[in-house]
Amino acid sequence: MTSQVVVLGSGYAGAGAVTRFEEVADGSAELTWISEHDYHLVLHEAHRVIRDTSVASKISIPVDEIKSPETTFRQDRVTGIDVDEREVELQDGDPVPYDYLLVALGSRTAFYGIEGLEEYAHTLKGLDDAREIHGDVADAATEATRSDPAQVVVGGAGLSGIQSAGEVAAYRDEHRAPIDVTLVEGLDEVFPGNDPELQGALRKRLEATGVEIMCGEFVSKVDEETIYVGGGEEEEPTELDYDVFLWTGGITGQDELADCDVDKDDRSNRVYAERDFRTSDDRVFAIGDTALIEQGPEEFAPPTAQAAWQAAEVAGENLFRAAKGQSLRTWTHDDKGTLISIGDEAVAHGVDPLPINTFGGVGAELLKKAVAARWIADVSSVGRAIDAWSDM
Repeated sequence: MTSQVVVLGSGYAGAGAVTRFEEVADGSAELTWISEHDYHLVLHEAHRVIRDTSVASKISIPVDEIKSPETTFRQDRVTGIDVDEREVELQDGDPVPYDYLLVALGSRTAFYGIEGLEEYAHTLKGLDDAREIHGDVADAATEATRSDPAQVVVGGAGLSGIQSAGEVAAYRDEHRAPIDVTLVEGLDEVFPGNDPELQGALRKRLEATGVEIMCGEFVSKVDEETIYVGGGEEEEPTELDYDVFLWTGGITGQDELADCDVDKDDRSNRVYAERDFRTSDDRVFAIGDTALIEQGPEEFAPPTAQAAWQAAEVAGENLFRAAKGQSLRTWTHDDKGTLISIGDEAVAHGVDPLPINTFGGVGAELLKKAVAARWIADVSSVGRAIDAWSDM
């Protein structure tokens, strides 16, 4: 009897796993791919759309360019997973049965219970988000003056926050718009938890673009006009007036998994997965931001595009192996280095086998373009990658 294999999600993890499954499949298992969107988004370049919405078409790849004709695609929103019945519940369609399931639904933005944050802040989890931010930044700039510039605040100085702040600054410069950009980070430095040399290089380039950096105090409250930073029993918070507020301060699991009977982290609702991507249910696999993939005692793979690309190669093959009753491969994350854009510039760090640890300039810019182009070529075509090159 033919096994029914189902993949949920069209992000890096989902698209990569589908591609790999198709490469190794021999026709003994049927694949169904389910996603709310009928395209794959090159999410680590979505910040480009904040500056220029025309980039959206370059970084969104129709699923029909990725999957083979043998794979069935269902565009629908997943609302739940019943592991007892082995069914995926959908918003509009009938439940989809599975023998083996890969959950790659990504993550939601975490708001940590901060008053007003979810209500008033933008997030950046997709194309619609980026377009809305672009529109609000443009509108705010139109209404502003040189003596009273628009205030754009980005909360969270991780990868997404740094790159988004850089794009707003680039939009300001290209349009000669009256905009002030502020990047707020609760911890003591930008890109917290990373190499001090890289942090210094990023801070230097952010400041060179005119981005004001505030580190060391967390956002404590947000209302319609003001962001409150820091404060406590004996200290008044710093008040930041804003016109546009983008929050990139962390991730949490999807609501769709809340009632799914697999082991999850109580705080983040992300699914625990072993190195072969199996969850506490042997027929359910998890990958990407959805998962906390074991890498050692109390260690998990980072929730990055790079990790998802790597893991998808093994996860897609393991789906086929599971359906065939074969032993599964294990995966260990291999950090290939960090590439971060700040407008049209970029910073590279720890890129193997280059002898320089941290550098910027044309070399870093070309490396970042090459990584995005390679991914597009791998899941779609060289022609699409070439077409997207100038916008990466």
